[in-house]
Amino acid sequence: MNEQLLTEMQNAVKETISDKKIGVAFSGGVDSTLLAKLVKDMGYDIHLLTIGFHDSHDINFAKEVNQLLNLPHSISEIDPEKFKEVSDKIHQLIKTDNLSWNENSIAFYYVAKLAQKNGLNTVVTANGIDELFCGYNSYREAIETGEDEVMKMMNDKLKNEGEMMVAVNAVTAEFGVRMIQPFLSPSFIDYAKKIPVSEKIHGPDDMKRKHAIRELAMDYGVPEVAAQKQKKALQYGSQIHKSLLKSRKTS
Repeated sequence: MNEQLLTEMQNAVKETISDKKIGVAFSGGVDSTLLAKLVKDMGYDIHLLTIGFHDSHDINFAKEVNQLLNLPHSISEIDPEKFKEVSDKIHQLIKTDNLSWNENSIAFYYVAKLAQKNGLNTVVTANGIDELFCGYNSYREAIETGEDEVMKMMNDKLKNEGEMMVAVNAVTAEFGVRMIQPFLSPSFIDYAKKIPVSEKIHGPDDMKRKHAIRELAMDYGVPEVAAQKQKKALQYGSQIHKSLLKSRKTS
């Protein structure tokens, strides 16, 4: 097991999360499952939170993985009748047409609403892992150019993610809920950037990526179905991306 990576992740959690009762934004993928297991083992009182449209990938997969974890779990299905009203409100609040920012803000709006319903003020998310460990498909193109291009992309993505989560927290404040990203803390970013790129992505044909995280997850006891799952971003797994594009076409 990569003990140092595990220790750095635990330190990032300790540095950023003061509440003992927390929600975990949960899709059943490797990042959110590893995070859930980590904070549970550190003694936090945790509640898994999953959102999506009826029969969406994230809802179905999160249920499947939590059958193995057996942790407290709440699921909220997005009401398609009210979706446009919510998405328009968020668009006005965050004041940007950036599609990814709108999709993520919408997703976390619903997560925060579910957190409030369960008496939670703090929700922890695994944002930062995909940026730091080459989780995105675009890293396959970057590695073809070379490791310098990978690091440039990583820095750009980290900057965007940090700024986006500020916008997200402006949205979730409506419910008195704070979204915390331990793996976007400066100390964890500094550590993770020093891990060789070759331990994250193996080349332009690498469909899984995030190898250091997947290996740690397997060693740490994350169910294999979660640890080896290919990435499906929150906005796609929840069907928010599809629904937002559809609502914009009809408006």
